[in-house]
Amino acid sequence: MVLIKEFRVVLPCSVEEYQVGQLFSVAEASKNNTGGGEGIEVLTNEPYEQEGERGQYTHKIYHLQSKVPGFIKMFAPEGSLVVHERAWNAYPYCRTVITNEYMKEDFFVKIETWHKPDLGDQDNVHGLDAETWKDVEVVHIDIGDRTQVSDDDYKPDEDPALFKSQKTGRGPLGPDWKRELANNEDCPHMCAYKLVTVKFRWWGLQGRVEKFIQKQERRLFTNFHRQLFCWLDKWVDLSMADIRRMEEETQRELDEIRQKGTVRGMTAGDE
Repeated sequence: MVLIKEFRVVLPCSVEEYQVGQLFSVAEASKNNTGGGEGIEVLTNEPYEQEGERGQYTHKIYHLQSKVPGFIKMFAPEGSLVVHERAWNAYPYCRTVITNEYMKEDFFVKIETWHKPDLGDQDNVHGLDAETWKDVEVVHIDIGDRTQVSDDDYKPDEDPALFKSQKTGRGPLGPDWKRELANNEDCPHMCAYKLVTVKFRWWGLQGRVEKFIQKQERRLFTNFHRQLFCWLDKWVDLSMADIRRMEEETQRELDEIRQKGTVRGMTAGDE
C-alpha cells in the first residue's frame, strides 16, 4: 500500500524562468540546510540520456539525524538515518526517487513533476489510470497565504505577501493574487504539478510515517516556493551556464560546511 498526493503550486513566472529559479533556489536551500555534520552531500551532477529522455542527473546523500521525528529514531539503528536522492531532470518533466539502504525495498518516496503554463486547473497531468487517480488527494499550495506556513518556518524576507521585485515589478501577492494573475497579460504564470508517492512498510508505523512524510513534503514545497519567488531578483537574469557554475561552487561549499558549525535548517520537531 502506498500514499499518493498531488501538490499544485502556482507561481507568477514562466515555465522557462522557473527552470533557472528552481535550480538557483535548490542550491541556496541546500546550503541553508547543511552544517553540524548533517545536510546534503552531492555525489553526481551530470548530463544523462536514456530511452529518448535527456536531461541532468543528480545523486545526493542526505544526512538527517535531526530531521526525522523521535518515534523513528527510537527504532532506527545508528547510521541508518541517511537517504539517497536520485533525480532525473528532463525539464519540464522531472522525476526524483528517495531511498534508504537500511529499509531497502520497504521504503521510497517518488516525486514526479510536470511544469505547465497554466493556473493549476488540469486534472491528472501525470496520466494515471482511473483507478489510481480516484484515490489521489489534490492539495493546492498558495505561496501568498501566510496561514499555510508555521510560525517556526515564517520569515518576513521570504513572504511573497510583502515582497516586490525591483527587476520585474511582480508582487506583493495579495489575497486574490491568483485571480488577478489570470487576468494580467503582462505577467507570466505557471504551475508545478508534483505527484508524491510514499511507501513505508514497517508494522505498526506504516500509516503514521507515510502521513508524516507527506506532511513534510507539503511543508518543503510551500517554504521552497515562497523562497523561490522572494529570491526572484537574484536569479531572474541568470543563464543556465551561470547555474551550472553555481552548482559546482555549491558542491564544494557543501562538503566544507557540512563538517562545521551547528545543525541548520528545518527539523522534524516532536511529531
